[in-house]
Amino acid sequence: MASLLTLQWLSIGAALVLAVAAFARARQASRRLDRLTESYWELRYEYGQLRARVGRLAGQTADTAAAPPLQSASTAFVPLSSLKK
Repeated sequence: MASLLTLQWLSIGAALVLAVAAFARARQASRRLDRLTESYWELRYEYGQLRARVGRLAGQTADTAAAPPLQSASTAFVPLSSLKK
């Protein structure tokens, strides 16, 4: 009877240790995901800034007749009442 109780406490202890280790690993993964997300948005912002700078430089040096005009993407307003039909 005593060995069964000892085995039960050992299994509870092992489960607790595994749960704490899993929790620590999940927190580490969460922090890493936050860093990667922040890096992604920083790089995306820098890419946009560099692209705008290259566009300005290319517009200053290139002949405007030779360069094709840039088409801007426009979104049209669609009222929700027209989608209810």
